[in-house]
Amino acid sequence: MNEHIEVNPNVHFGKPCVAGTRIAVIDVLELLYEGISFDDIRQDYYPDLTVDDIRACIRYAIEVLGAEEIHIASAS
Repeated sequence: MNEHIEVNPNVHFGKPCVAGTRIAVIDVLELLYEGISFDDIRQDYYPDLTVDDIRACIRYAIEVLGAEEIHIASAS
């Protein structure tokens, strides 16, 4: 796992968060999905985040999806 992201069952209900914070990866990804820039995320939402923290959230999502196995049921 990436050094910027941690999963701790005692922090934010065990959801993946930016290390040393209670900022959930999913919250950062949702802001990015809305088209909010890295700079605006840092300025308006999470001033303690670095650009590397935001990139780590994206990398974490990529790694999780890359490890996921998808099984497609055949139509009968």
